[in-house]
Amino acid sequence: MFLASSASVIVAIVVSVILIVILVYLITRIRIVRQTNKYIVERLGGFHATWNVGIHFLCPFVDRVSFIVSMKEQVKDFDPQPVITKDNVTMQIDTVVFFQVTDPKLFAYGVENPIAAIENLSATTLRNIIGELDLDETLTSRDIINTKMRSILDEATDPWGIKVNRVEVKNILPPKDIRDAMERQMRAERERREKILLAEGEKKSQILLAEGQKESQILRADAEKEAMILKAEGEAQSILKVKTAEAEGIKLIREAEAEGLKSLKSADVNEEVLKLKSYEAMQKVAEGNATKIIIPSDMQNLATTVTAIKELAKDK
Repeated sequence: MFLASSASVIVAIVVSVILIVILVYLITRIRIVRQTNKYIVERLGGFHATWNVGIHFLCPFVDRVSFIVSMKEQVKDFDPQPVITKDNVTMQIDTVVFFQVTDPKLFAYGVENPIAAIENLSATTLRNIIGELDLDETLTSRDIINTKMRSILDEATDPWGIKVNRVEVKNILPPKDIRDAMERQMRAERERREKILLAEGEKKSQILLAEGQKESQILRADAEKEAMILKAEGEAQSILKVKTAEAEGIKLIREAEAEGLKSLKSADVNEEVLKLKSYEAMQKVAEGNATKIIIPSDMQNLATTVTAIKELAKDK
């Protein structure tokens, strides 16, 4: 009786352990897919399904998750690659590729190692593009190189379920002797630009100085002209005032003479007064500096006297 009860207990324990193991195994077959991932599930070695976001269950001993694919945009910085330009200059160029998985199934089964495939493809594409350009074009045509590489890589990786969004040339490293020559060229170019800027500054300075002197002379001439005009106007006004005063004086003299004549006429002017006036007039004429010829007013009497003297001389 005791043996039977102990055997049943052992069986119950074993069954419980088995059930617990099975339950734990079933729990481990549950998968939770996150937002940015895709699960590639194989059943009996072949593709079965692509799991999206949510809770999923794998059939025991039949299904397995073969690939977990990230749907986020990925960035791969590849090592510098030796390339040769059209003019036979060897340089090192490294690129950065931005890509994103668009089809998880093609990404899982399209190529063995997608990242290595993209790296090798970008290296060969870069060599082909740089081989068509010389050194100067390579250094100045990054946008052209980026565009061509993106177009070629995007087309080549489409069967792999990959979309290449962008390709950037990160560094271009020419040989050291080429870099030294480029530095000397840039130094000479900077010195040339400096001389040009100095010459242009000196030219502008001379132009501004000449314009300043010109404006100064113009202003000085305008000032002198204004001064001369003002001086002439002052002299004209002075002369006008003097002439006006003289005219006023002459007018007053004439008025006084007119008044004197009236008084003389009224006083019955005789010959002696007229002679006196004539003598005064001759005195005023004699005051000038010019040569004068004075003719007496009694010229007729003088002529008669001379004729009488001549007759007396003849009689004698």
